[in-house]
Amino acid sequence: MAKSRIIISLTISTIMLLQMGLVAQKAKKVGPIFKDGEAQIVPEFEDSDRWIRQDLWVETEFDTDGDGKPDRMHVDVTRPGQTEYEGLKLPVIYISSPYFDGMGSGSSDYLYNVHQELNQPSPQLVHPPEIKRRNKRPIISKSHVKKWLPRGYIIVHSSSPGTGLSDGSPTVGGDNESLAPKAVIDWLCGRADGFTSRTGNEKVEAYWSTGKVGMTGTSYNGTIPLAAATTGVEGLEAIIPIAPNTSYYHYYRSHGLVRSPGGYLGEDIDVLYDFIHSGDESKRAYSNKVVRDGEMKDGMDRVTGDYNDFWAGRDYLNDMEPMKAALLMSHGFNDWNVMPEHSYRIYEEAQKMGIPSQIYYHQNGHGGPPPMTMMNRWFTCYLHGIENGVEEDAKAWIVRENDKQEEPTSYENYPNPEASTVTLYLTSGAPEKGTLSTSKVKNQGQETLVDNYSFGGKALAQAEDTEHRLIYVSPVLEEDLHISGIPSITIKAASSKPAVNLSVYLVSLPWNKSRHAKITDNIITRGWADLQNHKSLTESEPLKPGEFYEMTFELQPDDQIIPAGQQIGLMIFASDRDFTLLPKPGTELTVDLDGTSITIPIVGGEKKFEESVDGEE
Repeated sequence: MAKSRIIISLTISTIMLLQMGLVAQKAKKVGPIFKDGEAQIVPEFEDSDRWIRQDLWVETEFDTDGDGKPDRMHVDVTRPGQTEYEGLKLPVIYISSPYFDGMGSGSSDYLYNVHQELNQPSPQLVHPPEIKRRNKRPIISKSHVKKWLPRGYIIVHSSSPGTGLSDGSPTVGGDNESLAPKAVIDWLCGRADGFTSRTGNEKVEAYWSTGKVGMTGTSYNGTIPLAAATTGVEGLEAIIPIAPNTSYYHYYRSHGLVRSPGGYLGEDIDVLYDFIHSGDESKRAYSNKVVRDGEMKDGMDRVTGDYNDFWAGRDYLNDMEPMKAALLMSHGFNDWNVMPEHSYRIYEEAQKMGIPSQIYYHQNGHGGPPPMTMMNRWFTCYLHGIENGVEEDAKAWIVRENDKQEEPTSYENYPNPEASTVTLYLTSGAPEKGTLSTSKVKNQGQETLVDNYSFGGKALAQAEDTEHRLIYVSPVLEEDLHISGIPSITIKAASSKPAVNLSVYLVSLPWNKSRHAKITDNIITRGWADLQNHKSLTESEPLKPGEFYEMTFELQPDDQIIPAGQQIGLMIFASDRDFTLLPKPGTELTVDLDGTSITIPIVGGEKKFEESVDGEE
């Protein structure tokens, strides 16, 4: 009997211990996990059935739809269930976009007709049918949720002003597109009001937020993180813009020239406005009148292409003084839509300001985020506060020509600090090929090309003999040559008419004609300019036919290793049928070779260039 009592007692004790263990197990709260300086996937956060999804409206400090009330931004939240029933607080990754609720027609019927003479008003733009909103609630978007929520983040999206269920008007780079994400971040940090409806007064609080916010996104969605950061809003700790548009002038103009983004010939800022304006149908007429047909029409200036106050107000470089969010930029060197200068100009300024910064460049086109481990380390450090040494990582990461985008090579910085400029001079050779060398040969005279948009840049670069371009080539490289930085050209030229397009390509020859080759395989970099702006970007003046003008301007940034066996070619032509306005053929552009040169940043400088073309150490 005593033995039975002992057994029963032990059994009861065991049960009690097991119960205590279960209680302890239930009491154990789930939280983020870190390894090797990166946030890891937490199994408990992967169960999407336990995610909490909600939408709300955040009130801003502006009214851009003319209804006399502060605009409210439509916001969605996706968060782990633990933030509700365990009181867990987590940092936020926030993505904002004008594209979440539908876009306009991409038809060429609603682009500018670029077949026009220069210095003349563009043909009337035809506006597309109004966008029909999707109106799906409560989730605006599911982007980035599966990637980041299991790693211990709350994911927030918002529709930008005048799009989806957000109030206001799109301004394509205006102040409200910076202040809107600022308001959402203020709400996440307890400084602004959120409401359960677009017009009601029932408030919503972000009690689950730690007050640490990071932003990312691609293209326009990558522009908005930068826009928010330029406000200096407290709580925005880090941003990862991917192929962001950092200046709408640089997107739609180039050194005074009206120039379209690659792939969108005839687009301009008012076309993009129409493409994203998916907001409240009852308020679109007001926005169209005030913004598109008012501010934009008055300021965009498709006649001269000059830089003015309208464009200056849409250049985020001018607004960077308050910025303090840690910056990881990402871009492609062959992005001819949002060109690689957009990221570099911001990265360069951020470094001068002492903002923690890194830049990642790959060799492909538009888009392309940094490797996951880079992004993870960035957000882990600045949002979770984990000291992982990311500040000591290399500043620049470049994907080499034949490498995968997930395998960049690290460098001390970009441009490569070992690069120095090499000036190459021209010797005559038209209509075939002239030469490029570090030696300036005097009295080379003048050479003339005849503008004709019928021939694209790719065809002109491959032509053996043509009057429609001038091309000058280096000796054949006996060794690989590494270009890193921003080439610039000084050109002395005259036009037979008061205006002429000026297009410049730096190419690698012979052309790769493999059927697997990309169009950009042989294009090192490019640039476009208006000779009418030879004195000033803000004031152009018609050219006097036959009179020579000197102009210096930069081409797009690049980092490329030109392989042995190739030649570097400088090609000068007029209208670029993929990018510029297309006047009737026949304008003559005459280049003074003695007054023209190209400066190229080369790793190892002039000595390396000479070794590469001579094949001698």
